[in-house]
Amino acid sequence: MLARQPHAATEKLRAACIGIAGAGGLGSVVAENLARAGIGRLVVADCDVIEPSNLNRQRYSLRQLGLPKAAALADNLRESCPFVDVDVVQERINADNCVRVFKTCAIVCECFDAAESKASLVTAIRRQLPGCIVVAASGLAGCDSARSIITRRVSANLYVVGDMHSDAGTGLGLFAPRVGIVASLQAHVAMQLILGE
Repeated sequence: MLARQPHAATEKLRAACIGIAGAGGLGSVVAENLARAGIGRLVVADCDVIEPSNLNRQRYSLRQLGLPKAAALADNLRESCPFVDVDVVQERINADNCVRVFKTCAIVCECFDAAESKASLVTAIRRQLPGCIVVAASGLAGCDSARSIITRRVSANLYVVGDMHSDAGTGLGLFAPRVGIVASLQAHVAMQLILGE
């Protein structure tokens, strides 16, 4: 399955553990991209179940409606990428439990919807797991140009991907292509960090 990848890179990816905080539009795409790239272990954390409104941008199917997102995503990943180990955490992730959940992860991809939850998680990980790198998302709503999506290195252990301003709450909506671009860039940044690029 990894025949098109250099052996040395594949071995580094296989040895890595990455956390996915949220298994929705961002998290389901980030996790799938990382699993297909050959990441050895993913810790997928989410407390929600799959609803019909999720299907326009999240990597789930009709038969999975009503299932917990984290468990359904793990099943999907095991089906397409059987070499990845997936730890499923069916909890709401917050400042109080993020250390316990992500303590073995070199990188955590923040994939929440709410700005308050994003900020709380990023702050908690930076304070309580100072060696862990966070790859967050900010601004992915609407249909604006993909050129407005950038990757910013905010500090040594924090990267943010997005347009930095669009908000689904303003009526712009969330669409699979734009959400997928941000998620794919989050996965790409995580992969580059693992490979030392």
